[in-house]
Amino acid sequence: MQNPTTNELTLVEMAVSGVITTPTVRPGQYIPHPDGRATVLPGMSGITYNVRCGDRAFGWAGDHVEPGVSIDDDRNLGRHHALHYLNCIGNEAMVTSGMAAGERGIVIGEHARILVQFLPEAHDIMAPGDRIQVMTKGQGLALNDYPGVALKKMSPRLFHAMGITENAGRLHVNVAMELPVRIMGSGAELNSEYVDQDLMSGDRALMAELGIDQMRLGDVIAIRHADHHWGRSYREGAVSICLCIHGDSIMTGHGPGILTLMTARDGEIDFTTNPSANIAQLLNIGA
Repeated sequence: MQNPTTNELTLVEMAVSGVITTPTVRPGQYIPHPDGRATVLPGMSGITYNVRCGDRAFGWAGDHVEPGVSIDDDRNLGRHHALHYLNCIGNEAMVTSGMAAGERGIVIGEHARILVQFLPEAHDIMAPGDRIQVMTKGQGLALNDYPGVALKKMSPRLFHAMGITENAGRLHVNVAMELPVRIMGSGAELNSEYVDQDLMSGDRALMAELGIDQMRLGDVIAIRHADHHWGRSYREGAVSICLCIHGDSIMTGHGPGILTLMTARDGEIDFTTNPSANIAQLLNIGA
């Protein structure tokens, strides 16, 4: 066993910034249950005080709950896209305005916004509108000896923390759990560098049977027969390694969000299940 090498020394580091968003409520306010009932729930955007990486993905009285702080720059489409496409999981962030100026955090996900986690004490004194600068590094990261494997949203810091090894032409990754490709839902139509894909969690009995209801925010996930090179599609023998970045939903076709980290078409990735494969532990940002 040895560690694969990358082109890390060629990567460009750039600063991007966004502001802390305010919470959003869906038009019409009510969120429909599969059985026709409806409710109003908190969820996306803003500052979430009591949900962090390592916490459960299921069981919150919320919809698409995001851990940490949600940031964006949607006043300008180019800056919005730069914030999304250049950010990678594990990048360092710093507050540059408001009462928490100078506090440092880490990028933990990409949903409709970029998700950043700071110490709880910093979250307590932040406010919507405060500006966050991210020191981006990772877009363009590639494996030197595995041209068929694509890395997505992967900072060098996260890559090294995951402890990926190689043996006999295959990469080995530790994951917290495996998801069957048949339950992957909303987000397949998006490219795999921009926003996540939800799993379909409406069948609660199936979630419990497969152990998926034990998923945690920040879990590293494996999906067989999922090719995420230029989108998200079914391909026999492909493997994608992903990250759970937001919580469950009651909406049909929606559930916890899964962000792509690695994808291989031809069996170059193997994996072992290890419950500790969560970025709360890997990046030392525990719940």
